[in-house]
Amino acid sequence: MDKLEEIIRKYTLINAAKHGGQAQPGAVIGMIMSKHPEYRKDAGQVSKTAAQIVGTINNMPLDAQSKELEELGGYQEKKVEKVKGLVDLPQVEKDVVLRFAPNPSGPLHIGHARAAVLNQEYRKRYGGKLILRVEDTDPRRVDPSAYQMIPEDLAWMGVKWDEQIIQSDRMEIYYEHALKLIERGGAYMCTCPGDVFKELKDSSKSCPHRDAPVEDNLALWEKMPETGEGEMVLRVKTDIKHKNPAIRDWVAMRVVNDAHPRMGSKYKVYPMMNFSVAVDDHLMGVTHVLRGKDHLANSEKQEYLYHHMDWEVPQFIHYGRLKMDDVSLSTSQAKKGIEDGVYSGWDDPRLGTIRAIARRGIQAAAIKELMMEIGVKIADSTVTWKKIYGLNRTFLEEKANRYFMVETPHPVEIKGVPAKLLGTVERPLHPDHLDRGMRSLEFDGKVYLDEKDIPAQADQVIRLMDAVNITFQDGQAQYHSEGIDEARDSKARIVQWVPMKGAVETEMVMPDASLVAGFAESTLKGVKEGEVVQLERIGFARLDQKEDGKFRFYYAHK
Repeated sequence: MDKLEEIIRKYTLINAAKHGGQAQPGAVIGMIMSKHPEYRKDAGQVSKTAAQIVGTINNMPLDAQSKELEELGGYQEKKVEKVKGLVDLPQVEKDVVLRFAPNPSGPLHIGHARAAVLNQEYRKRYGGKLILRVEDTDPRRVDPSAYQMIPEDLAWMGVKWDEQIIQSDRMEIYYEHALKLIERGGAYMCTCPGDVFKELKDSSKSCPHRDAPVEDNLALWEKMPETGEGEMVLRVKTDIKHKNPAIRDWVAMRVVNDAHPRMGSKYKVYPMMNFSVAVDDHLMGVTHVLRGKDHLANSEKQEYLYHHMDWEVPQFIHYGRLKMDDVSLSTSQAKKGIEDGVYSGWDDPRLGTIRAIARRGIQAAAIKELMMEIGVKIADSTVTWKKIYGLNRTFLEEKANRYFMVETPHPVEIKGVPAKLLGTVERPLHPDHLDRGMRSLEFDGKVYLDEKDIPAQADQVIRLMDAVNITFQDGQAQYHSEGIDEARDSKARIVQWVPMKGAVETEMVMPDASLVAGFAESTLKGVKEGEVVQLERIGFARLDQKEDGKFRFYYAHK
């Protein structure tokens, strides 16, 4: 039995042990090509021999398979038990209703992904309902394009919602409940200048309007749309001596002169977030609210409104802050950077937005996995790119086909290559999935190499993957030898190469937004825009655009 047959038999027996004695030919070949790349150039012979050996072993009794596998060194599959999942929601006594409620000041970023993914997963766990509620009751903070970007970002993450609500469509509902709150004595109209009320509040003193009759408050409420900004507000009665001054008699409604991107100038009186959120959570039957611990005070504010209205308070689940290394998750800072020309747009690779991450080839499954690992713990979490790349790699290793590209390309004509070695070089699109087919590279001795791969020493050998071994003499490339064994004996580095004939001009946008130009093999022409590939020895990249024969990639990571 020669070495190749021994290798094939062992991997066939291993695969048979995993599948009840019936090895899978494709899986066996994939294992061989992955573990023994020196046989890739003989892919045809490997496939033929493997088919024969698989057929023989599949006809052997299980005990005979086990005995031979033991003689060849045995195999023990590692079993790793991983406990993963969400903690149970508290007080689940009826159908679970959740909501994801972003502000449309821009697209979603990785911080939003946590709330979106966790709400989605709890919806699935409990067979509940998820509401997408766009909270746009501050006209000054609305970016009109966000109404479209938010659903797009959620769809990319695989988040599905059962109902979509836009708060600016519900202004009359907020007016109706503000009126009811006044009638119940839970709110009052305050005409104190802002600085005067702050001084009273900080001193735990009541506003002089706090105990005004309901009739007086109703009269002022009717006049509110005719007033200017800051002339009067509607305040919710809380505990004026509360230890946290921010909770003392908070503002429920105020006047905003700016036109609304959707509503124009139809309304001037707008609800504050804590008022509209509490009203909607009640009317929509929300049972559980997942939010960051920076909303702890807001939850307490909203409870006062619930009690005034005799509503059932939902379960509030607070989790820690999410920070990201070297990336600001501030939408306002990103927006200013775009306006100032620092960033090219919301999908600039330096940003932490969902669309920037997606454009680089980060997979939605990796983001979901990350958020599930973080979960709803109260401790703050820091997300690193290294962590994201590690998770993403587990999904792309199987998915991404392999191709050659060279950065900083240097044209090389190799002298002395034997005629028998000129012709087509076959490499698999994926070493573990030969069923996807092969790539054909025409090797005529004229190639592009990365300048970094050209050796400085004249006697140093480098190997062109699956082609030949070469050296450089006075800057001229010379044929050295053919096989992988000679390359190993010479301790040659193995490098990727691109045939000059038919080479595709490429440009790659790096994570810092810098550009890297190069050439890639012609078989890349079959790759579709949006597809992620692995550029051998470079890393994973997403094909963003094909234009005028030039390919633009966005780099993901190694």
